[in-house]
Amino acid sequence: MARPKPPIFEKTKIVAENRRARYDYAIDTVYEAGIALVGTEVKSLRSGTGSIAESYAEVVDGQVWLVNSNVPEFSHGNRFNHEPKRPRKLLLKEREINKLHGAVARDGMTLVPLMIYFNSKGRAKVELALAKGKKAHDKREATKERDWKREQGRLMRDRG
Repeated sequence: MARPKPPIFEKTKIVAENRRARYDYAIDTVYEAGIALVGTEVKSLRSGTGSIAESYAEVVDGQVWLVNSNVPEFSHGNRFNHEPKRPRKLLLKEREINKLHGAVARDGMTLVPLMIYFNSKGRAKVELALAKGKKAHDKREATKERDWKREQGRLMRDRG
């Protein structure tokens, strides 16, 4: 008998989004990972602050770490506050970690966080993409394609 699929939780509150990632990288596979956070980081993220614009993930000793993400200090955190740019551990299954490590080591791919959000259960999650960097001509092609799609939509609206 086949194993039942786990329920899919929707993204209820998006905290930080890396919009530039889809422009700079060709996205291959997207994974959902949990984040190991301390209390003041959760409170800070719930208030809607945080940035992953220049962050990336790396596999070190069989663990995945989110590096250079910025979660500002919590305003009422006093001496128990966290360090804003500390590396944060991402929670993935061992099989997923092995796949990511193999792709990064063999194929020269990069682990790019696309967004941080809270799911319907209230857990902080990271959408992590396995991606390959785009060259300048690929970026120009993507821009042309996006502009053409926008123009098509405009023409169809005007006709109808």
